[in-house]
Amino acid sequence: MEKLPQRKSPRLKGFDYHSEYAYFVTICTKGRKCLLSHIVGTGVLTCPSVELTRYGEVAQQILQEMHSFYDRISVDAFVIMPNHIHLLVRILNDENGQVRTPVPTTKVASLSAFVATFKRFCTKQYGESIWQTRFYDHIIRDEKDYQAHLRYIDENPLRWQLDKLYSNI
Repeated sequence: MEKLPQRKSPRLKGFDYHSEYAYFVTICTKGRKCLLSHIVGTGVLTCPSVELTRYGEVAQQILQEMHSFYDRISVDAFVIMPNHIHLLVRILNDENGQVRTPVPTTKVASLSAFVATFKRFCTKQYGESIWQTRFYDHIIRDEKDYQAHLRYIDENPLRWQLDKLYSNI
């Protein structure tokens, strides 16, 4: 049997993803299928906006409820595009360096645990998994970087047809 090449981890080597930082996260659908939303109003007189599908509505509801499971992880902003979601997520550690997780444990929650929980809750509601296995993250370096990514999230529907994840499938 042919040995598969070992995948390179998308996480920054040596970085503690339990740390109190802000992160820009992108979560894609399998095969980049446009299941989550439609970009509408792309005419000359109308500004593009996001119209959620059933899948997108569930994703939005779960993102808005994640604070009840992770009271030290905040979703500062997000946009649900047709085949991906962009998030600005902030991990806020308490005085003991602990983050509350969805199950009783002494383990500190991480960005990966947060994304995995989000995907799991969505999959349970959908009755099927629509997500790619991995996700992309960028560690926010400073306020300027934070504002640039916040603007990117706000303007993403305007640039949908120019987006590298663009698909009309």
